Amino acid sequence: MTRIVLVTGGSSGLGKAVAARFRADGATVVITGRGEERLHATAAALDARPIRCDAADPAQVARLAAALPELDVLVNMAGGNTDFTRSGGDSLEDTLAAWRANLEVNLLSAVLTTTALRGALRPGGSILNVGSIGAEYAGSSYGAAKAALAAWTAGLSAQVGPKGITANLISPGYIAETGFFHGKLTDKRRSALIAATHDGRAGQPDDIAETAFFLASPGARHITGQTIHVNGGAHTTR
Repeated sequence: MTRIVLVTGGSSGLGKAVAARFRADGATVVITGRGEERLHATAAALDARPIRCDAADPAQVARLAAALPELDVLVNMAGGNTDFTRSGGDSLEDTLAAWRANLEVNLLSAVLTTTALRGALRPGGSILNVGSIGAEYAGSSYGAAKAALAAWTAGLSAQVGPKGITANLISPGYIAETGFFHGKLTDKRRSALIAATHDGRAGQPDDIAETAFFLASPGARHITGQTIHVNGGAHTTR
């Protein structure tokens, strides 16, 4: 049976790489995004089905769920550090707006999408959320949102496990060839991020795509409720 895979935020960056990996395996892939032109261009390139959706908008997420009565893999990739795109000040109002923006984009988007589509996931399915190495420090609204996403994923695993569904979080470190930093990454900072790894290289989108593909494979059915760190050793666990 052909698997049906949904990748939110699948029109660019890591989402696009993950969608391409599942499509290469013959899955029916649905991608979402907010920018219609880029969404349709990516869908055409990947032979995927595009559905325009802002994952933080309940009405749009409800329409997305109505279009997908059955699903095997849900990848909540939509997100990003909204601090890079904001120019707010230091007032309490600005602080509140900055935190709300990152919580909506990185936590609530996954919560809304998963809640809407849980009933569509077939037994043996997988939910994959995407966190960040920034959650290990959580001194910013972005890191705190990703830390909350990891905690929520662990609880989600217990809820969906009886149906044979796994729920895991992939936590990338620095990944090159994406638009995450919006052109604001200096050469000095990039060198420092690479120097922090054990293997001396930047991560690549395919590192995340292959991890996602494995976690949704038959060989990973007993891996659930976990945070999988993909960062070249920049953050280690025991």
